[in-house]
Formats: sequence, C-alpha cells, structure tokens
Amino acid sequence: MRVISLRAGSLIIAVVSAVSMLGLSHPAQAEMSDWAQNEGGRMRLVALSPDADGHIRAGLQIEPKPGWITYWREPGNNGIPPQITIAPQSGVTLDAVSYPVPKHIVSGKVEDIGYDAPVTLPLSLTAPKAGPVTLDATAFIGICKDICIPFQAQLSLKLGGAAQSRPQEETILQSAAARLPEAPSADFKVVAHILSPDMKQLSLKITLPEEGASTPDIIVTGPTGYAFTRQTNAARAGRAYSADIAIGKLPKNYDIRGKQWGVLVIDGTRAMESTLAFE
Repeated sequence: MRVISLRAGSLIIAVVSAVSMLGLSHPAQAEMSDWAQNEGGRMRLVALSPDADGHIRAGLQIEPKPGWITYWREPGNNGIPPQITIAPQSGVTLDAVSYPVPKHIVSGKVEDIGYDAPVTLPLSLTAPKAGPVTLDATAFIGICKDICIPFQAQLSLKLGGAAQSRPQEETILQSAAARLPEAPSADFKVVAHILSPDMKQLSLKITLPEEGASTPDIIVTGPTGYAFTRQTNAARAGRAYSADIAIGKLPKNYDIRGKQWGVLVIDGTRAMESTLAFE
C-alpha cells in the first residue's frame, strides 16, 4: 500500500513562517497580475476579458525555482493542494480548476505528485456581465525543497470590458490547456475496475493507446487526502493492460458505496483521466 505522504513534519516547521513568506500583488492594469514571490518561486494570475456570456478564461501561473516543486490537486496525506479563492466583492464565480498532467516524483523514501517546472492551472470563471471586472483572488499553494513552505498571495488584475487581442495571455492559456489529461476514448480507457471486499486492492483493466512493453504510471485518488500508486500483478499484452493497485489504509468506517474515485493513467506521451464509480 502506498499512500503518498508528502514531507511529513516539514509542514509543521514551515507553517510557522507562513506569514513572513506571504506574497502580495497589487492591481495591475492588464490581463496579468504582478508576480508574487517567495523563497521557492513565484506565481501570478493570467486572464482574458469576459466574453459575451461573462465567461472568463484564466490561469494560475506557478514557477518553482530550480530544485523546488509544487503540488497536484491530490498530493496525499501531508501535502498542500492548490487553493484559489475569489473575493466576493469581485462578483466573479470560480467554476472549475483544471490540472495539467503531473509528475510522479520519487526522492529516496519521499514521494510527491506535482510539478518541478513552471505550470499553469487553467481556471474557469464567470462574471455577472461582460463589462470591466476587477478580479481579486487569494492563492495558497505548497512549494517544497528541503522543507515545504506554505505560499499565500493576494493577486489582483483588471479586465477590460471589450474583447481585445492578447497574444501573450492566449499563448499561456492555450499551452496550459494542451497539457491537460485527455478524457477516456475508445483507444484509451479503463475497461473494468473491481475493489476487493476488504478494500485492500483495486483491480484495473485498461486499454492503452499504443502497443508496447513499458509500465504505465497509474495514480488512483480516493477520499480527499489519499493517493495510491503501487502496482502489483501488472501485465501488458499489446494495448491491453491489467494491474492491481494496493489500497491499504482508508478512513475509519469508510463506506465505498456510492463513492467515485479518480484515476490518472500516464502512458508515454499521453495521459487519460477518468472516474471510477462504486455501487
């Protein structure tokens, strides 16, 4: 069983200095906020003006310094998943946060699911109207090297009411969207999943996009705070792949009925994310 445990204990030390590491960004007259910076990296908001329906395409751009990492949406027991809050006075609703394909980073006994290079998390927002908007947000992430430093920043930018050509912002957001895992398809999907009665083992059958001999990376996300990656009994025959994922510890008295877990399968240059439903 492998529940991803991210630098346990280091957060307790680092959180003491969280206030001193607070990054502040003042309103910018553009579709990018100022950079907020801390010891391990920097982050900012990037956005386009609302369209006719009030939809805003945006992103949280995170740039860890060399040797530092930041986390995916489900880092495990002790990591810090990204948190983004929009100020009520902005009148803007955060509809969804998307996550580019992460890396499975192993360093000794420490295992992380995250990003060791610049990454942009696509954001989908809605404004009440297509007019000018001042977007005020608080972003809270973990950024880690030898210890994990909570990194919180207030980010603000002003979006014009009229659609304008913003090639730099468009490029950033398009690049982020291109890094998202694909949806299940006929040539890349989970064919079957069965959880053992003792909930210690999840058996998966997967159709992979290409024939090969390599072992795909599989990340199963169960209840919040739990990620499982250890494979046993793996077998690949052409595009057919099967493996058992060791589950092990779950919350006390956890009832799987009616729950949905997530699964991310990374095979070569392609990645697919799907949902596993349990009746």
